Amino acid sequence: MAGDIYQHPLGRTISEADCTWFTLLTCNLNQNHFNADYAARNPVSAGRILVNSGLTIALVLGLSVLDMSQNAVANLGLTDLELTHPVYVGDTLYAESVCTRTRPSQSRPGFGIVEMRTRGLNQDGDVVMAWQRSALLPSRETGLGQDYFPVAKSGPLTK
Repeated sequence: MAGDIYQHPLGRTISEADCTWFTLLTCNLNQNHFNADYAARNPVSAGRILVNSGLTIALVLGLSVLDMSQNAVANLGLTDLELTHPVYVGDTLYAESVCTRTRPSQSRPGFGIVEMRTRGLNQDGDVVMAWQRSALLPSRETGLGQDYFPVAKSGPLTK
């Protein structure tokens, strides 16, 4: 509902392995993401390895999914991305979102569009990034994203 604020329940500490693996996976060869000696000479890195911004975006987005878009069938847009504070190996990221608008989809009956503003914070409360995002979600009437958990053949779980 528009105006609802979600402080997403999980935080995630970024390890050096996370940073290195993501950097290698994406072929991002900027040495600030995997070479401590090189990063120590960067005035922004404060002598620490900088986390690849693609990883921080993916992580903050992922932290928001449980509350904002778990049953989405499509992301429609991510705009106004701001990277406002460096993220370092060892930082723990959190995410919070506000639903800014909901409306029925004009092109897909039974679906709606949810617009949200999401921001990522580090363990110290510094806002490290923010963006506006929209996603296409099914209405309850479609049944999509519902009743997917299998029924146990042995019956319900008991004490």
